[in-house]
Amino acid sequence: MSDTIEVEVVWATPTDQTLRRLTLPAKSAVRQAIEAAGLSEHFPPTADSGGVGVHGRLCDYDEPLREGDRVEIYRPLTADPKDVRRQRVQQMRSDKKRAG
Repeated sequence: MSDTIEVEVVWATPTDQTLRRLTLPAKSAVRQAIEAAGLSEHFPPTADSGGVGVHGRLCDYDEPLREGDRVEIYRPLTADPKDVRRQRVQQMRSDKKRAG
């Protein structure tokens, strides 16, 4: 068993993506990966953060990592997806009536 693991830490905005490949001690957790990537000051674990995940699965900052894991830092939602869909449907209906 190796003393280190290779992981990736990713963060994306609508216009940009940051990806950091890291070599960490074998018993590292998500929090240590974010810190090692130099992103902890930008994305502290707070109640209003979007959370974190590993390979698309939400997890805790203390989740242990394995070789090849991809740590994802999620942005908080700016709008409720259900509300956005309702607004889009209402707009489509309104457009059809005008074209109608």
